[in-house]
Amino acid sequence: MPEGALVAVVLLPSILAAEAGGQNRFELEAATVGEALHALPISNLVLDERGELRRLVNVYVDGVDARERGGLEAPLAGGETVRLVGAIAGG
Repeated sequence: MPEGALVAVVLLPSILAAEAGGQNRFELEAATVGEALHALPISNLVLDERGELRRLVNVYVDGVDARERGGLEAPLAGGETVRLVGAIAGG
């Protein structure tokens, strides 16, 4: 990564980390939440064929739901922690 690049830390839950070769932490250069998610090696598990967040995946940026910050278009200034959390469904 170039010096001075805006880097976000992306944390994956264990089920997604297993699909990413056991890695649960990624440091990625990204200007938006969407760019960070697209850069993940498991982006196809997080984003659908239209590039939208899959229904049962929640994303938090420094503890705040990304939807409250603009969703995938939410800007990242560098140094944020982006955490993916699987939603629980069923009944």
